[in-house]
Order: sequence, then C-alpha cells, then structure tokens
Amino acid sequence: MPTFEVLINSPFLEIVSENNKHVLSLANDYEDGKWRSSKFHQFIWDNIAETALSAQERQSLVNRSASSLASAARNLRLIDNAKKDTEGSELAEIVLYGIMREHYNALPAVPKIYYKQNIRDNAKGADSVHIVLKDDDYTLWFGEAKLYNSIEDVRFYEIIQSVGEMLQTDKLKKENSIITGVSDLGELINENTLLQRIKADLDNKNSIDGLKPKLNVPILIIHECDITNKSTLFDNEYKEKIKTFHKDRAESYFKKQVSKLKEQVCLYDKITFHLILFPIPSKERAVERFLKRVKIEKKANQND
Repeated sequence: MPTFEVLINSPFLEIVSENNKHVLSLANDYEDGKWRSSKFHQFIWDNIAETALSAQERQSLVNRSASSLASAARNLRLIDNAKKDTEGSELAEIVLYGIMREHYNALPAVPKIYYKQNIRDNAKGADSVHIVLKDDDYTLWFGEAKLYNSIEDVRFYEIIQSVGEMLQTDKLKKENSIITGVSDLGELINENTLLQRIKADLDNKNSIDGLKPKLNVPILIIHECDITNKSTLFDNEYKEKIKTFHKDRAESYFKKQVSKLKEQVCLYDKITFHLILFPIPSKERAVERFLKRVKIEKKANQND
C-alpha cells in the first residue's frame, strides 16, 4: 500500500498538447487535527539507506536498521551554515528516492548522496539515478528534487534551468559513466543479458540520441503550502483544493519548460517528464526536524 495518497496521476495532454508530460500529486494525511509529520519523516528514514549507502553497504547492514541509519547519516553533506534557500535539499533527494521505489518500482542505479560524498566532483548532476525494468526492457530515470517555501512561477525558472543543464550531452554521458563504473548495477540486476545490454547502451562511445526515448525525468517539488498548513482534516474538500492548485501549477510549469527547453534540448519530444508535487505545511519545521534527527544519528555513528 502506498505511503501517501495519490491525488493526480495522469498525462498532461489536456493542458500541454504533447504526450511526454505527466503529473503526479501526492499528499500526506492528518490525525487529531494535525498534519502527520511523523509519518512524513518516517518515510524519509525508511528510504535514506537507498541513496546514502552503496549496494554493498546496504547488504552488509541487512537486519541492522540502527547501524544502517547511522551509516547513512554519516554520508549526508549537511552543513550548519547552509543557505536558507538550499536547506533540506538532501531531504528532498531522499523523498524522491522513496517515491521512485514505491510508486515506479525503480532500482537505485546510483545512490547519489553516497557518491556525492565519496567521489570527488564526479557525481554532480542528477539528484537521483534509477532504472525501471519492465519485462525484458528498461527505462533510465534522471531526477531533480527541490524543497521550496512556495511554488510561485518565479521558482520554476531555477528548476527548468537545472533540468536543462542535466540534459546536456556531456552531463548525461557523465551520469552514464558513473552508472557503468560502480558495482551497484550488478548487485541489482540478476539477468546478465539485460545487464550487459544496459551497460552497452550506456557506453559513451555511443550517441546519446539513442537513449533519449528511454529517458525519463522525474521532477519532485516538495513545497510549503498554505492550504495544507491551514487544514485539519484529510477530507474531500482538502483534496479538491490541492488538486485544483496542483493542476494550475503544473500547467504553468510545463508551459515554461516547453518554452525554454523544447529548442534547447535535442530530441526533447522523445524524453518523458514527470512533475511530482508534494505539499507540506512548513519547510522550516520539516528541515529543523530532519536536521535534528541527522545530528542524533551522526552522533550514534561516532560513538560506535
């Protein structure tokens, strides 16, 4: 059963006349008149090992959840004097990993927080890298994750710029080289024929154009939401307000993305984009709770 309720999950053909746009709206519920913050943060810590530990590390810590959390927290790059606007970026990355696993049944091809921490500058680029297997084929997912205090139009330009940069040929080839250069892929895919085909497709000697039809870009925006902050019940009235709000925001976002990237990104129409919207009552409270838990887990790791 999914952790969060799906309010919208549909192609966006009715607003943007292209078949490569999708919208996913997710929402957390309420209990005793309050937004379920504990449930949201439990989701983060249930998924942190997927992105902050390598496949071998995760395997070595099977059935040792406390050790897994402490080891994962060690790899977080959080700093006390981070800019307010970028605080919580790793929180958003972890949530995206959880959504990719739960909603899209994706395999974490590269645990990005782990490799950003442990490989000099080589892992910058996508916030998440996943592979989704279907029958004897696969799709490649390069994700962007943001945590904002609003989703007004002005916030979209930064996201679109990041997505455009991520889709540059040199950036895509760097991501592909990281995927094929680490051992995680072999740990996750048991079918050797498919594994070798994926590695061959990602070989940088090949044109990146051939991968564009397999490329999906999930764009997660966790955003502070006044509707969510003022609500006390997870009822139909709340759900309809969020759906209306998210449809409006998705229309604005995709129109801006098409205007900016359609001519800039070669074979743009072959790439599939997924806008994922997740409302929270307060960015500040979410970040504060996350950082407090990180410090506890890091301290536990130091004391081991």
